Amino acid sequence: MDIVMYLVAIAAVAVVVFMLIKKMDIKISLFLIGILLMYVAMLMGKPIAFSDFASSGVAWLDPFKVVGDQFVSTLTSAGFIILILGGYTAYMSKIGANDVTVSVLSKPLAHIKSAYVLVPITFLLGNLLSLVVPSASNLAIILLATLYPVMRQAGMSTLSAAAVVATTATIIPTPLGSDNVAIAAELANTEAFAGITSSEYVFRYHALVSIPTLLLMAIIHYFWQRFMDKRGGAAMVDDGDIELAEVKEIEGGTLYRVVYGILPLLPIIMLLVVFAITSITGLQIDISVQLASILSFVIAIVCELIRSRNGRATLDGTEAFFKGMGGAMPIVALLVAASVFVVGLQSIGLIDALQNAMTGMQGSGMGFVLPLLLVGLTALIVILSGSGTALFFAMVPLMVPLAAAAGINVLAVSIPMGLAGNLLRAVSPVSAVVMIVAGTTKKSPLEIVRRTSVPMISGVVIMFILSMIVFLPMGA
Repeated sequence: MDIVMYLVAIAAVAVVVFMLIKKMDIKISLFLIGILLMYVAMLMGKPIAFSDFASSGVAWLDPFKVVGDQFVSTLTSAGFIILILGGYTAYMSKIGANDVTVSVLSKPLAHIKSAYVLVPITFLLGNLLSLVVPSASNLAIILLATLYPVMRQAGMSTLSAAAVVATTATIIPTPLGSDNVAIAAELANTEAFAGITSSEYVFRYHALVSIPTLLLMAIIHYFWQRFMDKRGGAAMVDDGDIELAEVKEIEGGTLYRVVYGILPLLPIIMLLVVFAITSITGLQIDISVQLASILSFVIAIVCELIRSRNGRATLDGTEAFFKGMGGAMPIVALLVAASVFVVGLQSIGLIDALQNAMTGMQGSGMGFVLPLLLVGLTALIVILSGSGTALFFAMVPLMVPLAAAAGINVLAVSIPMGLAGNLLRAVSPVSAVVMIVAGTTKKSPLEIVRRTSVPMISGVVIMFILSMIVFLPMGA
């Protein structure tokens, strides 16, 4: 029976890995494979391993009932938060606030004339802008139109400027990130992290690793681009005119620029201020990500009403918020699909078998092995597929039980794996962001990757070491 279980599990995981590498949409496949695994478990005489599951009364319908129950469970927790964030981001684009923020933050760079000083500054600024534009591809397109010309005018080589743009959306600690929301929701169900919010997860734990890593990567970027330019010599001259996207002109006075420049960052500012107040004073103030986003949405509507003085147009514009929620639904569906897949693996007994196999690592000083293996798997999938988060979302439901079986803190698993995926995306020649930057600058993807590889791989090594130092001693 164990042989059958392992063969079925290997086949199921192999199909998922194959689809990730081929960059196929795996949501429906995860649903179908999860359902099939539950049927296999039933044939093996095992129950469906879904928490508090109540049968429909018809056994062959139960796997489909799990799908519905999982949607309900996800939509009332992490799923709802992701939908709200998707809506708020879309509304900020609709009213032009994202463009204002990018313009306000990038304008001072035009006064910096040293090309290599611009490398770490632009890298860090680009990461900050990823708070406003979470999509790595969209952010690259915006930066190619705004910051790329500034870097070129300062004398930076095409490849150095391209590498900086390709590496901007990485690991900025944000409670608004869908990956952070997903893992915080999973941790909140555990005894050790009961009730933890996305803000607490990011500001208390994630930032301990991500901020030092970003700062060190900025320094490495500086030296690596300088070294590569010197080695390239005459080959670093410009290849000709680069076709860039048209930059939107921001019209409006100082008050407009200040207010609309702040609006996209307002939820994060609220959460950061509340976190600081509660940490310093001990006051109990409960402002969740969704509450901060909804409050910010209301404030943005008021600002639009004052600016336009047109109630009908302002209310019509809010439709973008709800369309944005719909646009975020595929992320929620991926979370649900991954959870259904894991229920299938649990039902056939694979998770219990893995847990039993890893219990031998407890107290052996080999607690870093599980995080290292998962980071290695992440590296393989990301470099081959170009997707930085798909594997992470698929693994979210497994992180807590696997970490518990290995006798280590789940943070020693979730943080390295999440950060590795986002960092290594810029090392994959088939990732969307690398392809966009390569196409725009008329360079080959491999040339771009040669410039991004050292800073990004160094970032993975730094964050893994920091994660092990900080989180492994905390125990399970």
